[in-house]
Amino acid sequence: MGSILGRSLLRTRESLRGILHRITSSQSPDEETLEALEEALILADVGPTVALRLVENLRQVAVGDESPRERLREAMLEILARSSSAVSAPSKNQPHVVLLVGVNGSGKTTSVAKLAARYVAQGHSVILGAADTFRAAAVEQLEVWGERLNVQVISHTAGGDPAAVVYDTCAAGRSRGVDIVLIDTAGRLHTKDNLMAELSKIHKTAGKVIEGAPNEVWLVLDATTGQNGLRQAEDFLRYVGVTGLVLAKLDGSAKGGVVLSIAETLDLPIRFVGTGEEIDSLAPFDAEAYVNGLMGQD
Repeated sequence: MGSILGRSLLRTRESLRGILHRITSSQSPDEETLEALEEALILADVGPTVALRLVENLRQVAVGDESPRERLREAMLEILARSSSAVSAPSKNQPHVVLLVGVNGSGKTTSVAKLAARYVAQGHSVILGAADTFRAAAVEQLEVWGERLNVQVISHTAGGDPAAVVYDTCAAGRSRGVDIVLIDTAGRLHTKDNLMAELSKIHKTAGKVIEGAPNEVWLVLDATTGQNGLRQAEDFLRYVGVTGLVLAKLDGSAKGGVVLSIAETLDLPIRFVGTGEEIDSLAPFDAEAYVNGLMGQD
C-alpha cells in the first residue's frame, strides 16, 4: 500500500522536495530555511496552524542524533495518530450500513463503487442505494458499476424522495441478509441549510429500518479542494454525525497536506484514500505510509 499511496502523493511530494533537501543538509536548520519550510507546507495545504506547529518542533533543540527530517516525520505521525483507527467490522446479525455524503463533484459515486468492489473481493454480500435522485447520471453510473460487480442497486425515478430510496435499500438489505449496505447521496452544497437538513432526514430513515443504522457516515472529500475540504467536514459533522472520511482524488492533487490539517482540527479517522481512477484504486489510510509518501521515503 505504501508505494500506491506514494505515487498518489507525487505532486505534493514534488512541491516539498527542495525544502526537505535543505533541512536534511543541517542538524540545525537556520531561520531562513525554517521559514521556507513553513511557507512550503502552507502551499501544500497543511494549513498555517499545523505548519507552524511542525516548524516550531524543529526550532527546539534536537535530542541525540535525530535528524531534522526524522523529527519532522515523527511530528507528522503524532498529528495523524488518531486518523488510522480500524474500520468497524460488519455484524453477523444485520446489515452494516454505510452512508456516503459530500458536496457536488467530490467523488462519492465512484467511491461507493470502489468500496463495493473492495467488499465483494473480501467475500461480503453488498447492496447499493442510489439516493442521489437529483442527478440521473449518478443513478446510471451506479447501475453500470452494479452490473459489472454483480451487485444489486436500489433506485427510484429521477427527482424522487431520497429518504424513500434509503428506506427501500435498507429494507432490501435486511430481508436478503446482505452484509453491507452502501448508500450514495446527492452532492449537497454545505452552505445550503435546507439540503443539509434533508440529509439529516435520510440519516434518521436508515435507523427506522435497521436498528443503529447507519453504522458509519463517511464524508467524501475531494483532495484537490484543499482547505475548503476542512470547512466542508465541519459543516457535515454538525448535521449528520460524520464518523470518518474518504479522501478522493489524492493522486490528482498537489494539496495532499490537507490530511494533516484535517487530522489536527477534526477528531475524525480517515478511512480510505482514492489513489487513482481504477475500480481497485482505493486504499485504507495508513499514517506511516502517508508520511513516508509525502517525504519521499516510501
